[in-house]
Order: sequence, then structure tokens, then C-alpha cells
Amino acid sequence: QVQLVESGGGLVQAGGSLRLSCAASDNTFSTYTMGWFRQAPGKEREFVASVSADGEYDYYSDSVKGRFTIFRDNPKNTVYLQMNSLQLEDTAVYYCAYTSRTSFRGRYFYSLPTTYDGWGQGTQVTVSS
Repeated sequence: QVQLVESGGGLVQAGGSLRLSCAASDNTFSTYTMGWFRQAPGKEREFVASVSADGEYDYYSDSVKGRFTIFRDNPKNTVYLQMNSLQLEDTAVYYCAYTSRTSFRGRYFYSLPTTYDGWGQGTQVTVSS
């Protein structure tokens, strides 16, 4: 089973930027679709973004589209989430996840937490005013 380790979280002022990283433990990383989710206190885990195994296709939630960018570096077994123009409501624990599943349903399919086979431990992002 692939192990995922997130890093890059922290405290940032509203309007600032952070880049999260998620490193996978082995080279099977390049065969998986990767996703980023987040969970705020008292709320359900929500989809943020996903990227296909080859990096060609990506999807975003409406709340982050235009501000966040997901991308991957397969030789480094790492997926990133570049977060710009951060807002107070972006405060959450951010998780990366992997899946070997595919579906013609695209964005809807990859927005479901149940689609994913494994998860990292999460990294805290706190946006202050």
C-alpha cells in the first residue's frame, strides 16, 4: 500500500499563498489519480482538486477554482497544491489521497472521498485576518 506524507501547511494571512506537497512512498505513484481534500472543524471532508496519473486532466471545486492549482512531478513521486489568494474559509486540515479507479464520470467521481484507496495524515492550513 502506498504511503502518503503531506507537508507545507502553516499559518498565513488572508490573501497570501502556500504550497502543499504530498510525497508518495513508491513509484506506483505515477499510475494513480491524486486528490486533495480538506476538512474544517465540525464539517465533512470536502473535495478540493484532483489530477490524473499523467497530469493531463485536473478538476477543482468551485470554491477554489482560479485560486488553487494542482500539479504533479511523477519522477519525484510528489503531488502539489499551490494555494493563492487564501481566504479565512480555506482554514482546514488538508489531505492528499490516491486512487487506481477510473470512471467516465470525471469530476463527480473524483470528488467523492469513497473513490480513494488511501490517504495521508493531513497538514493544517490556518488563514488569519
